[in-house]
Amino acid sequence: MIRKPIATQWTLALGVLSVLALLIVYTGISYWQHRRNPDDTTIPTWSQLAGGVKQIVEPNPRDGERWLVVDAKATAVRLFLGLLCGTVGAIVLGLLMGCYSVVEALLVPPLSLLAKEPPTAMLAVFFVLVGTDTEMYVAMIAFGVLPTLAQTIYLGVRDVPEELLDKAHTLGASQMEVIWNVIARAILPKMIDVVRLAIGPAMVYLIAAEMICGDVGFGYRIRLQSRLLNMNVVYPYLAILAAFGFALDYVLRLVQRACCPWYVQQEK
Repeated sequence: MIRKPIATQWTLALGVLSVLALLIVYTGISYWQHRRNPDDTTIPTWSQLAGGVKQIVEPNPRDGERWLVVDAKATAVRLFLGLLCGTVGAIVLGLLMGCYSVVEALLVPPLSLLAKEPPTAMLAVFFVLVGTDTEMYVAMIAFGVLPTLAQTIYLGVRDVPEELLDKAHTLGASQMEVIWNVIARAILPKMIDVVRLAIGPAMVYLIAAEMICGDVGFGYRIRLQSRLLNMNVVYPYLAILAAFGFALDYVLRLVQRACCPWYVQQEK
């Protein structure tokens, strides 16, 4: 039956099974590739991957730095600040556009236009405006996620039933009280959902920028090691990126469950 729920244990079992299937498929591909070419490094074996992990977590002989520590710190700071700036700006603009027709008429057209502009195509503009330090990555991520997030929040505000607003005004609530206590709380679950959806694009923008002009970070390390065909280093970095994105998404889901229990119940 369509959308019929299944037991929790089956959900967990099928999830684990799908991951195991991926690992088995990779193991088979790696095995056959190394039978054909024992010196192959494009599809490393598990022992080669273990060597790559050891390489990124141990101090580098040249400078004594641990690649994973310095790269993770740089990438995480850039991603967090970029998402924070973009999300805060999107919430403010989205609420204003949804609540006030003058702001809607003023900002909807340019935001609709900017939402179609790839941030990575504007790297040269960011170079000129903010340089090539952390500010450039933050600005690019914020620019990339803000227009779409703001439009999504704006549409969510417009979907709030007029009856709720009329009741709040009837009870004597001011405009700010209506915005904060009625509108913002009504669209809070959707806000969290759109931020979750923005994690993937934000990581794409950041990694692409680090590959082009970074001197530290996951994108920089992946580009450098892939040119040397050290895929035993590249694959662990990709796995760590995926795990980081999944963990951030999971944290946001926990926040949503804690702040919006009624919404979680409706989704079940």
